[in-house]
Amino acid sequence: MGDTMFGLDTEILGKKVIYFQKIDSTNEYAKRIAFQEDEGTIIVTDTQVRGYGRKFRAWASPKGGLWMSVILKPKIEPKRLPKIVFVGALAVVEALRDLGVEAKIKWPNDVLVNEKKICGILVEGKYSESEIDYVVLGIGLNVNIEKNELPENIRSDSTSLSEVLGVKISIEEVFKGLVRHLEHWYTLFLEGRYSEILDKWREYSAVLGKKVRILSEEGEFEGTALDIDEFGALIVEMANGKREKVIYGDVSLRYA
Repeated sequence: MGDTMFGLDTEILGKKVIYFQKIDSTNEYAKRIAFQEDEGTIIVTDTQVRGYGRKFRAWASPKGGLWMSVILKPKIEPKRLPKIVFVGALAVVEALRDLGVEAKIKWPNDVLVNEKKICGILVEGKYSESEIDYVVLGIGLNVNIEKNELPENIRSDSTSLSEVLGVKISIEEVFKGLVRHLEHWYTLFLEGRYSEILDKWREYSAVLGKKVRILSEEGEFEGTALDIDEFGALIVEMANGKREKVIYGDVSLRYA
């Protein structure tokens, strides 16, 4: 990345871009400044020293990846917020498809290529049942990253754009394409066009119709992922025909 971003023709996102060579975490920084920043401010860095994903799991963020967070202040009902993670996932998938890479979405917040994780999405914020102060949409995308730069325990399950395409590509170009698609899907989100977002998510889903294992606060179980409901919960059918609605949890695909 360079010190300046250019070529963004978006109206909401990226009017202000804050760039670092190194930072603890773009999401943490975004949360620290969210109240004084306008909606659409983007924080982007070459490396994160304390990147994290869901449940504060460590997220490796070496140089060569796209590590970014977007500050959002949507005027919507807070119960609609879970779908913001779908906005991020759709933007990533379509930005990758622009590059000729077929990507799929693993509920709730991962993007896969060739059944391996290439991107994680993390939504945090400050809001109540009635009001949203801010939301931070964090995206970590492996662009030009070699396998040996990742922790050994995740190498076999991870991939990068350079590995898939066989060449290194411009992180700036990936950034611009991603922000453009984010603006499109976020605009639909603000307009309340949730069915369009959910339908497109279903189209790109890596889990629907597949056997899955769910690890949630209620325990661990297996079933078939049938659909998502209007709020983004995953509907899973068990072997006995009973259906469970999963709001939070980790999903493993069962390929066997």
